[in-house]
Amino acid sequence: MANNNGELKRARRKKKRWRPLLLVIGIILVLAAGSSLLFKKQLALFAFHTFLENGIKDTLEESYVPLDNDNEQTDTAEADDPDKPFSLLLIGTDQRADEPARSDTLIFSVVRPKDNRMLLLSIPRDSYATIVGYKGDVKSKINSAYAHGGVNMTIDTVEELLDQPIQYYATVNFKGLINIVDTLGGVKLPITKDIVNKQKDHEKFTIEANKPIYSGVEALNYVRYREDSDFNRTARQREFIGQLFSRIKTFGNITKIDDVIEIGGNNLQTNMKPDKVIDLAEATFKVSPQITSYMLKGKDAMMKGVYYYVLYEDDVKFANEVIGKWLNPDTNVMDLKIEDANK
Repeated sequence: MANNNGELKRARRKKKRWRPLLLVIGIILVLAAGSSLLFKKQLALFAFHTFLENGIKDTLEESYVPLDNDNEQTDTAEADDPDKPFSLLLIGTDQRADEPARSDTLIFSVVRPKDNRMLLLSIPRDSYATIVGYKGDVKSKINSAYAHGGVNMTIDTVEELLDQPIQYYATVNFKGLINIVDTLGGVKLPITKDIVNKQKDHEKFTIEANKPIYSGVEALNYVRYREDSDFNRTARQREFIGQLFSRIKTFGNITKIDDVIEIGGNNLQTNMKPDKVIDLAEATFKVSPQITSYMLKGKDAMMKGVYYYVLYEDDVKFANEVIGKWLNPDTNVMDLKIEDANK
């Protein structure tokens, strides 16, 4: 019964939004027809605000899941200084029917709103790390933390590894990416050679090279493919994030913000409050953030018949220093460059 009530509420919200949306779409089309390219950014922002004001916040409220140690004082401090850099752990989940839920993707992000810059530091899923809070802090693959203790254990584990605080998290179900990409009419991907998943114990698929646009299923396979290396895999994930940013911002997709956030909200959990999510989204629409990417480096190792990726201690220390610079609001923009950046 509760589920039916929830569906009814969503249907009512959509119905209430529909009439003003038709009016807005009509205004935008008329203005676009009589304006030069100079005004498209202003029109896009106008549409952005209008759609978000029509109930989208309700969807984001449903995605809001605070951590055990979250508190109102932290939220107030953030509201007082919205330009302050903050950390965000992106957790991509890709649960199969016959497997426990694990974090398939871990990206430690630092966002500097004032400088419009974002750091994406990828942590290989098989990294050998201390799983904080599980069986006396046993060492295992870092992606097992999510299976054993969900978001809280994953955050504790990553904080222990990098010795840097995580203020926010966002878990995204990769299956939701299929619907988002398809709603946007596909996404561009720099695939110059066919990608073929062919190992015996892997799901079989082929992604053709040099297509002008790729579907949601192809995009999902693109970020999941790992038969070449974890290094290339994490690079593809960061590339996809950048391409998705660009695709959402195209003028033709402005009117689809409603659907994209609805889909995203159903596949997202975060302790970031709706107002902050909306502010970040608006900033992204104004100017695409400059993204700096890095992946923790290490070496392949077999332990008791199990494969692990053992991180180099010097590289973990280097990552700690990079994050520290990015989180420091006094760091000069020129000092944010990573000398040893890998892509």
